[in-house]
Amino acid sequence: MTTSTKPIVIIVGTNRPNSMSRKIAEYYQNILNQLNADSLILDLVELPHDFTVSALYENTGKNDQFNGLKALLETTDKFVFIVPEYNGSYPGVLKAFIDGLPYPNSFSNKKAALVGLSSNMQGATIAMSHLNDVFSYLGMNTLALRVKLAQIRSHYSDQVISNALYKELIEMQAEQIIRF
Repeated sequence: MTTSTKPIVIIVGTNRPNSMSRKIAEYYQNILNQLNADSLILDLVELPHDFTVSALYENTGKNDQFNGLKALLETTDKFVFIVPEYNGSYPGVLKAFIDGLPYPNSFSNKKAALVGLSSNMQGATIAMSHLNDVFSYLGMNTLALRVKLAQIRSHYSDQVISNALYKELIEMQAEQIIRF
């Protein structure tokens, strides 16, 4: 089913170790594998701890570890963002990461799918809306289907999503990002 030779980069939108976002990224990657689509996971836990002072602004290009992550984004034109809800929006580390990328070329005319997850009933709806606004500003095209995984801890265990609707939506979105 794959239509591109470039890998889809799945971005774990938090730097929290052992996060639910990472687990959902791995689940999503498994779906992409089943659809014969190459993918890579970029987990923000891999960011240098001091990247906001060692890799941004006057230090752009000076942090080799950040540069390696940045280079990964240049190898693709499709992304899946796994976005946890933090304080009614998306994590600040994701915003700082985006701010550290070259403007406007990092995401301009590229494509993204958004998956939101939360422990509440909203599935990171507002977080994805905020992130979509940023991507619109940067010229990124996002899929209309945004997967909202509300109360995710009740529906995920041992690499299995028990909610049939969640599974169906992730599979539909994965097919769409491949064709997008």
